[in-house]
Amino acid sequence: MIPFRTVSPAHRYPETGVFYRALDREFPMAVRGEGCWLIDDKGRRYLDACGGAFVANLGHGVPELADAVAAQMRRVAYVNGTAFANPAAEELAQELRSLNPEGLDFAYFLSSGSEAVEAALKLARQHWVESGRPGKHKIIALEPGYHGNTLLALSASARPHYKKTYGPWLVPVTMIPAPYSYRRAPDSPAMTAQALEDAILREGADAVAAFIAEPVGGSSTGACVPPGDYHRRVREICDRHQVLFIADEVLCGSGRTGRWTALERFGVAPDIMTLGKGLSGGCVPLSAVVASRKILDPIAKGSGAFKHAQTFSHSPVICAAGLAAVRLIKARKLVDRCAEMGALLHRKLRALADLPAVGDVRGLGLLAGVEFVADKASKAPFPRARRFAETFTAAALDAGLLVWPNVGQADGENGDLVMLAPPFIVTEAEIDELVARFKTALARTLEVRHGRP
Repeated sequence: MIPFRTVSPAHRYPETGVFYRALDREFPMAVRGEGCWLIDDKGRRYLDACGGAFVANLGHGVPELADAVAAQMRRVAYVNGTAFANPAAEELAQELRSLNPEGLDFAYFLSSGSEAVEAALKLARQHWVESGRPGKHKIIALEPGYHGNTLLALSASARPHYKKTYGPWLVPVTMIPAPYSYRRAPDSPAMTAQALEDAILREGADAVAAFIAEPVGGSSTGACVPPGDYHRRVREICDRHQVLFIADEVLCGSGRTGRWTALERFGVAPDIMTLGKGLSGGCVPLSAVVASRKILDPIAKGSGAFKHAQTFSHSPVICAAGLAAVRLIKARKLVDRCAEMGALLHRKLRALADLPAVGDVRGLGLLAGVEFVADKASKAPFPRARRFAETFTAAALDAGLLVWPNVGQADGENGDLVMLAPPFIVTEAEIDELVARFKTALARTLEVRHGRP
């Protein structure tokens, strides 16, 4: 029997043995998932418009995933990745090889996106050390941007409200402005990638190891899509200055934008890529670092081992879940369906652009961001003290709609947006319901919390 959770007046957080991330509120108790819906212990249904945290690509309650995990656990649940290979990891790597950009043939499996980014950055560093160029150690990243919560990944993220507490433990990372089209001039260095070349020249190419970026913005820029030639320019700059290009596809990859990788539609390939979130269909924690032979050869010929270890790396169970998810995506042509339903989603979302406080609606495939502003003409954000995104998210939950909020993108402190990323199996009727519930939540946010602008 699950104990009833109440908020203690003395402690202000629910009296439960679980240490949840938010300590100042109570959560609904999820007990079941069906397709694009989650159901709580009171029988209330919630339309999962963000796939949890962008992970439930196949929807909830997928029997094929449960069966694959159970079957693998009955055979062998765990082996030490430094002592044994296992069929699930080998087969998943082969499936990814058939989908990833050409040359990205080798996968290192881990348990979260943060771990994958941490490992990718370490791999870039070790590549240069074992190539005889130990001076190349600096990282360049985008602002706004987010790559995870482990300390190196957080260092490469541009989220001041996340980094403030941990500042003394973080390493310096050079930040350049992201190609954030809603708030950047089309010919600005941020939009043309000139900002990257300027940063490399300023830091010294002999000192720069890697540039890391999400090919399509995640929650930090609200699904901003760079100009069509941006990543080709990035690739040229990185090649010219011998800087590794790391594509963080943890959020935007695995089919989410209507291609297996978001970078694919831009016609370039990175040197190292990270995958995660929807890679296992949301069934188990799974991520991957994918690299080319060019990256691994100096290590293979040098020390012979990648200096990054995790207890559950290459675990048979998580790889079995990923293998089942990838095969389902291929068999049911869900990446193509994601592109088709993504076009429909964005067509339906256009109706939101005329609503009060909606500054921009953007994205690609089944990934969308809605940015809220206090003034549409000037694009002025709401003051952070008003907590607009958080208030909207609570109103959406009350309306039976799950969205993903983000704040601070406008100037590092102010700015409010929410992300939408429904499962690939979403129907047109569910998209209509999503839009209707979004409108209801926005009306409640404006009327109850702030008053109409």
